[in-house]
Amino acid sequence: MRTELVTTLKRKATKMIAEVREDRSPVLITQRGRPAAYLVDVESYELLQKRLALMEGIARGEQAIEAGRVLTHEKARQRMARWLK
Repeated sequence: MRTELVTTLKRKATKMIAEVREDRSPVLITQRGRPAAYLVDVESYELLQKRLALMEGIARGEQAIEAGRVLTHEKARQRMARWLK
């Protein structure tokens, strides 16, 4: 992953976007020497969002198990059957 100044992004935005889209490698944008943003291609960002949603669902499931909010297999199957109608 490469790092670029925000001023470089301002001057070369079109070129940088094309490179990110082609390489699928994020670019760290810095402002005043500090990380400010990442420039990523759309497909990578959307995949990351899907993965994050999946991980959050898993975490909620683990919390439910710890709290004792569980169902028998039969009850779960009945609920799923209603959703899939």
